[in-house]
Amino acid sequence: MNSNTPDESDTSPIEGPHPDQGHHGTDPGTATDPGTSWQGAPYENPYTEPHPTATYPPEPHPTAPHPTAGQFPGAYASAPTPSAPAQRSRGIAKPVVATAVLAGLVGGLVGVGGYALLDNGSSSNAPVIASAPAAATNAADAQPGSFTYAAQVASKSTADIKVATSQGTAVGSGIILSPDGYVLTNNHVVSGVGSGAKIQVTTPDGKTYPASVKGTSPSYDIAVIKLDGASGLTPASIGDSGSLQVGQQVVAVGSPENLSNTVTSGIVSALSRTVTAGDEQGSSVTVYNGLQTDTPINPGNSGGPLVNLQGQVIAVNSAVDTGQSSSGGPQAFGLGFAIPIDTAKRIANELMQDGQATKPVLGVSGSLASSNDAVNGAKVTSVQSRGPAADAGIKNGDVITKIGNATIGNYADLMAQILTHSPGETVPVTVSSGGQTKTIQVTLGSTVDKEQTTISERGNGSDGDGSDGSGSGRQREGGRLPFGFGLP
Repeated sequence: MNSNTPDESDTSPIEGPHPDQGHHGTDPGTATDPGTSWQGAPYENPYTEPHPTATYPPEPHPTAPHPTAGQFPGAYASAPTPSAPAQRSRGIAKPVVATAVLAGLVGGLVGVGGYALLDNGSSSNAPVIASAPAAATNAADAQPGSFTYAAQVASKSTADIKVATSQGTAVGSGIILSPDGYVLTNNHVVSGVGSGAKIQVTTPDGKTYPASVKGTSPSYDIAVIKLDGASGLTPASIGDSGSLQVGQQVVAVGSPENLSNTVTSGIVSALSRTVTAGDEQGSSVTVYNGLQTDTPINPGNSGGPLVNLQGQVIAVNSAVDTGQSSSGGPQAFGLGFAIPIDTAKRIANELMQDGQATKPVLGVSGSLASSNDAVNGAKVTSVQSRGPAADAGIKNGDVITKIGNATIGNYADLMAQILTHSPGETVPVTVSSGGQTKTIQVTLGSTVDKEQTTISERGNGSDGDGSDGSGSGRQREGGRLPFGFGLP
């Protein structure tokens, strides 16, 4: 963990008004010329995505698969070709632009040909296509509560982040927090920064700045970076994730596949999900609590804002569940996860002020192996001496079934729910012990967040006190999602 102290600049706490409520984009199609074979070097992605040490397989582009040598994807297999076609080379720098131009040209040619066939050579009574006059509108007319307004507001405070390492370049997004260049992003976007690594951030005005890591919080997948020499930036409007409702419309802004200021929309699918992923050794499971959304989130979106229709940030985009596609199984869609802004705000304030963040400690140990169908909750296998749980009367063998009003199904749920609270907070804990159920008040402890909160699949795992594992590697068998997979 980088524990640099913050600059002597404005690091006032992040605050924000309550959000309002307010679906949906369509993916652009591509067209190819059935009469021309497009020859040239195959497209190669200049970026590796996202975490240079992650072992996840690369996520496929949602609409444009990589072409094989000598064949542009989507070309008609049976289309005739001229006897001596002129070869056309395709550059690798701007494949999306080239595709868009090609689609426009082909569409125009097909339209002209179709019109000639229907016209049958006569033009005396040919209709003239004209556009109806649009209402006089401009960008300033967008009203709060619309996708357009949310996109305009959020785009002004969303930055592109590139981390160049010896293993390649990780690409992500960030949320501008202050005029002088404090930027919030995901820990997994910048966690590969080491000796010789460089962070470059491009702001909405097109300027590029070098940046350094001010602090990271692995358990929450949050990091804060500081731009060198920045001024006059537009800070994001910070909302309130506590007032969100399922079904509320939201907008994501970021740089998926390195396409700056890409806007997608969707809804809030669930307010509290236990997000799990296996570590590199496959022996532990990393957990955190996330907001679920069906808003399209792709590699490059990580660390970018999820906003309400007022343009207020209500979560930080972090990960997606791709189903079992990495192991040859069914592909999952529309399962994105983001860190609620109420949690991210606390962590970001601590990182800006102190260069490190804290996380709460319950003081118990357990594992997924201790959770089974016969146990409806998280079974405690050991209790930290003189820790918060011990002081409240929780004992070995007790089963925790609720934290506050949140139902606990297993030990992963327990750890994820504890992370939604703050150190020092007193929370009601429902415990089943000796056939009786009781609710007790537990004042949570505190520890510096240096490693991801993990749970052992075989032995004991703790919620803090230095015994946490770390790592964000491959997805475990049957696991829920790859932590931070390609998202950014």
